[in-house]
Amino acid sequence: MLVNLNRVLLKARKEKYAVPAFDCTDDILIRTVLDTAEEQNSPVILMVLEHDLKGKGFDYITSIVKGVSHRYNIPIVLHLDHATDIELIKKAIHYGFTSVMYDGSTLSFEENVANTKEVVDFAHQYNVSVEAELGRVGGNEIDGTDAGESLLTEPEEVLRFVNETKVDALAVSIGTSHGVYVAEPELNIPRLKEISDISPVPLVLHGGSGTPINQVKNAIENGISKINLYADLRIAMFEGLKKAATSQSRIDPLPDQLFLPIKEELKKVIVNKIEMVGSQNKGIE
Repeated sequence: MLVNLNRVLLKARKEKYAVPAFDCTDDILIRTVLDTAEEQNSPVILMVLEHDLKGKGFDYITSIVKGVSHRYNIPIVLHLDHATDIELIKKAIHYGFTSVMYDGSTLSFEENVANTKEVVDFAHQYNVSVEAELGRVGGNEIDGTDAGESLLTEPEEVLRFVNETKVDALAVSIGTSHGVYVAEPELNIPRLKEISDISPVPLVLHGGSGTPINQVKNAIENGISKINLYADLRIAMFEGLKKAATSQSRIDPLPDQLFLPIKEELKKVIVNKIEMVGSQNKGIE
């Protein structure tokens, strides 16, 4: 069933676990994530990026998710991630996204507040939750371009930002980065504690792939309620693709045989992440 972020994150924050958020761009990802999450009885967030919606992306992705979500007995959030185009965000809401993120992290504090508030005012009319970002999580973008250096979230700005924008969740920068790490990150847990003590809304950790499990668990214990994950899924798909390419006995393998190694590698990673964030058996109770 489709729900917004509030439905899953408020409970997660109270009980000190996190909800896994996986980028899902096609049927193989969507189906494997949902099937595995249901097996684990875990709530799950399906995330989509702006570039995934080019062409007929809106129609393909929303028709799949909206078409199957009612068949799953777990909470499912369809979330637009890292959007900077306000008109595209409004379009996503009209297409049936239940949650959106406006990313004003490269703007001044005042511009970020103003734009985020515009998104919130619109989204809340449709019972759609809004995530925003304060500070900046750097690293590498999906297209390989450099997203710049990370800027840690300033705790003294958090309460003012949330009060002025009325956002439902806040992505914070505490030492992670997007993409594949070239060196092990070191999360700033004291900074996170300070932010969590101040924030009226659940906190989000971007760049969860590759972050050591002990650090992720520490972050969840100290206030993180949503973990964004994508790079580890792409790595798993590639490993499955290599296995699929070398394991076929036919020149014309059947689709279920061809895709099976990819789904198996994905499933192992998804189960690992659900166990890492502690969301198993937190779905329908």
